[in-house]
Amino acid sequence: MSNDILKLVLRLSVGIMMLFHGVDKIINGISGVKHLVVNAGLPEFLAYGVYVGEIVMPIFIILGAYVRVASSVLALNMVTAIFLAYGGAILSLGKQGAPVFELPFLYLIISVAIYILGSGKYALNAK
Repeated sequence: MSNDILKLVLRLSVGIMMLFHGVDKIINGISGVKHLVVNAGLPEFLAYGVYVGEIVMPIFIILGAYVRVASSVLALNMVTAIFLAYGGAILSLGKQGAPVFELPFLYLIISVAIYILGSGKYALNAK
């Protein structure tokens, strides 16, 4: 299997899975995110950035358009999510024994990997 196919699989995996989170926020709203943002002492309007990080950037990643920029924004979104949602409990373990921030951390690491690897040849901005 070529590296370009693996890059495509990685992009599609993280893009599609993150898009589910964004669609959920379209359907159910972002009141939870607003609450976290305000509790952190930040202005409430910053919560709307979640739409960029969980809808717009995953679409760019899926399409392979400006993948390094999109994966950087997604990584920043995940760092922010980890800080806001788990900041005080970063060392806590969940029910299955994994760190409570496991999922956003995986998205963060995959975003960094996509940034490093680039989009591959099966992309709008093929590189």
